[in-house]
Amino acid sequence: MSFFRIASRGPVPLVIAVFCTAVTPTHLAAQTHRTTDPVIHRIWEAGMQNSQTETLAQVLMDSIGPRLAGSPELAAAQDWLVALYRRWGITVRKERYGTWESWRQGYLHVDLVSPRIQTLEAELLAWSPGTDGPAEGEVLLLDAAALGEPGQWGARLAGKWILGSPPEPMCRAPQELERNARPETVERLAAARASARQDFLGRVRALGGRAAVRSLVDSSGALGMLTSNWSRGWGVNKVFSSWTRAVPVLDLSCEDYGMLYRMAERGQQPRIRVDASAEALGEMPQFNVIAEIRGSELPDEYVVLSAHLDSWHAATGATDNGTGTILMLEAMRILKQTYPDPRRTIMVGHWGPEEVGLTGSRAFTEDHPDLLDGIQVLFNQDNGTWRVERIEGQGLLYAGQHIGRWISLVPDEISEHITLEFPGGQNNRGSDHVAFLCHGVPAFRLQSAYDEYRQYTWHTNRDTYDKIVFDDLKENATLAAMLAYAASEDPERVPRDRSVLPVDPRTDKPRGWVQCGEARRSSGR
Repeated sequence: MSFFRIASRGPVPLVIAVFCTAVTPTHLAAQTHRTTDPVIHRIWEAGMQNSQTETLAQVLMDSIGPRLAGSPELAAAQDWLVALYRRWGITVRKERYGTWESWRQGYLHVDLVSPRIQTLEAELLAWSPGTDGPAEGEVLLLDAAALGEPGQWGARLAGKWILGSPPEPMCRAPQELERNARPETVERLAAARASARQDFLGRVRALGGRAAVRSLVDSSGALGMLTSNWSRGWGVNKVFSSWTRAVPVLDLSCEDYGMLYRMAERGQQPRIRVDASAEALGEMPQFNVIAEIRGSELPDEYVVLSAHLDSWHAATGATDNGTGTILMLEAMRILKQTYPDPRRTIMVGHWGPEEVGLTGSRAFTEDHPDLLDGIQVLFNQDNGTWRVERIEGQGLLYAGQHIGRWISLVPDEISEHITLEFPGGQNNRGSDHVAFLCHGVPAFRLQSAYDEYRQYTWHTNRDTYDKIVFDDLKENATLAAMLAYAASEDPERVPRDRSVLPVDPRTDKPRGWVQCGEARRSSGR
């Protein structure tokens, strides 16, 4: 007997909820028939036959570009959304919730100049200062023994570029290595990686730890730091924010960084020249963009579409979260055209910076506590390209019966690929749905395939327009519009009863319900 069928009949004894959640969660294949609902047909035509996703995505990713928290580009993207919604006749507003340090990167040129000449692949970490013109110097290992007495460390670092992370022994994607290499080769490389990390951590500890190294580099007259945060895929690095304040910090590609490290380790004295421009623009106002199609019967009940607008800066934020943004934007366009008088209000939240701690969505829930009780459901999308393949119940005991009904309206061309998992175990707690779920709001992820996204485009220098699968994106936008329509028309509210979550293997007890964090209203820099 499936848990979904038990739940649909009425209250379930706690012991059944524990058993079904922690041991055998039910997976429900979506219905596979074509509906005769005329609104669904109109949504299909608007979304699948007249999609605007490519046009919208091209502007956001190519013309506006990366949307770092606080940046002028994020502000430009918000203004673009407001202008679009107004053009479509959809009520829209920008809600200020705080400030963030604004930073703009300019040009960046990094070259090896000795013992030979080669242009290097590099990114400036977010909120890093630039150089004051070209800055040329030797690349230096962190090595307390070579730096002499502690009182001499600063003088020895002055005028140098400091290697600030361990090297990788090989930059091949691990799945390919495991598929093609000898087992002993895989083991040897794993041991070499572990050894390199331990050696580097030992060097940092000898200098007093990470905080001491940061302070030393900031105050020593060093030219800057070089790091490499390899994402374990071909040519791809994760690029985040600077961990120094006074000097530039660069992320180098896996192999370029490894080359410099090997040369420095062997006494070959590599030198690089860096020319980097960046502007610190101070604390700037930050906003959420909220658009809505007002409900005709239940205007104070809400179906919410949700996606964060910001991104990291090393690429153009195409799959994190340009695709989620375009999905929800397109869904609202479709709904305005095909379902302009919804029963409940349909709202979309294009949240301010999610990447620095769910700041926009958390601020919204703090600023609108009265609205939370009226939310029928929230659908969030924040995990790359590919078609939606799973909706997990997030631990809500009876939500499955509603989503099961809604998905039954969706044509089988879309729904046959979707697995429903109820009641679910809150398997991903790292996106904006959590800001609502922690209050008990029925908030769900529209989940796409995850592994490749995490390896290749999530927070990386390769998250660009060319990675978007538009056949899937237009299907996902159509799905979101259909679910919003079905949830708006549902004669019943989605219950908020909670199941017992799966057992945490670390404690042998059920996991606790996700907790609400406080919104950061300023960068604190």
